[in-house]
Amino acid sequence: MMDEAATAFHEGERRAQALAGVAAPSSAFIRAFMTEQHRIFFASLPYVVLGALSPDGWPAATIATGLPGFLSSPDDTVLRLAWYPMVGDPAVEAIAPGRPFAVLGIEFPTRRRNRANGVILSSDADSIQVCVRQSFGNCPKYIRIRESRPVHRIPGNVERLVTLDEEARDLITSATTFFVASYAPSGAHGGMDVSHRGGPAGSVQVEDDVLTVPDYPGNRYFNTFGNFLENPRAGLLFINFENGDLLHLTGEASVSWTEVGRSFDVRIREVIRRRAALPLDWTEGPEITAVSPSHNA
Repeated sequence: MMDEAATAFHEGERRAQALAGVAAPSSAFIRAFMTEQHRIFFASLPYVVLGALSPDGWPAATIATGLPGFLSSPDDTVLRLAWYPMVGDPAVEAIAPGRPFAVLGIEFPTRRRNRANGVILSSDADSIQVCVRQSFGNCPKYIRIRESRPVHRIPGNVERLVTLDEEARDLITSATTFFVASYAPSGAHGGMDVSHRGGPAGSVQVEDDVLTVPDYPGNRYFNTFGNFLENPRAGLLFINFENGDLLHLTGEASVSWTEVGRSFDVRIREVIRRRAALPLDWTEGPEITAVSPSHNA
C-alpha cells in the first residue's frame, strides 16, 4: 500500500526523492484547491510566471503582467488570468481548453511564492481560466529581492535562433533568477509545473549549447527533477531585468546525482528572444550569497 505522504506525488517525483535519499515529504500542504490566503495573494500580484505545453509536447515558460487583480479566483478551484500571450510568445500555441497549465505566483519584494497547477478550462482573446488541481506554497530560499514598477515599452523584434549567441550566454551565466517549466504525463498527480530557480551569479554553467544547473536544498518535493525523470524535456525563461528582454529556451533535460551534488543539464534545441517584452522596471536588492548543492534536501 502506498504511504499516505507519497500520494500527492507521481512516480517520477517519488523516484527523485528516493535517489536523493530522503523520505517522502508530507503532502498535507499540497491541496486540490486554493486556500483563501493563496487566493488573496494571487489577486495582489502585478506579474505571474506561467508554464504551458505546446501541441508537439514541449514545455514553455513565460511571464504575464497586469494591474493587481488581473489574477482572480471565482472560487477555490478556478483561477482566472485576464491576459493573453502576444505574438511570438512560445505559450501562444499551448493555450487551449484541456491543455495542462501551471501558475507560479512570486512576489520578489517579500520572497513569497505559491503554485497552482491544473488544466485550462477556457480561453479567449482577453482571458484564460484554469481548473486548479494542485495548489501549494514554497519556501523563500534563493529568491533575489527586487522591486518593480510599470514602465512603457514598445515590444521589439522576436528573434528565433538554433543556438545560443554571445548575448544569450552572458544573460544565462549572470542570472540569479530564472524559471523552469516541466511536464509529467503519468498518473493523477502528473501534469504541468513551473518553478523558480535562484542562486549566485555564475551558478548556471554553459558549455557549447548545454546548460548545467546545480540543485540547492529546498522543500524536498523534487517536482522538476521528478518531471524530468518521467519526461526529459524542459522550457526555460531568463529575464533581462535591465531592458525587459525575455529569453525562452527549450531543450532535452537530464539529471544527475554525484558525490558533489545534484544537477540537471539542458541541451538547447530552440532559442526565442523577445525584445523589450516585459513592461516592468526593476530595482534589485543584495545578491544571493554562495550556497552549496546538497544530497538530502
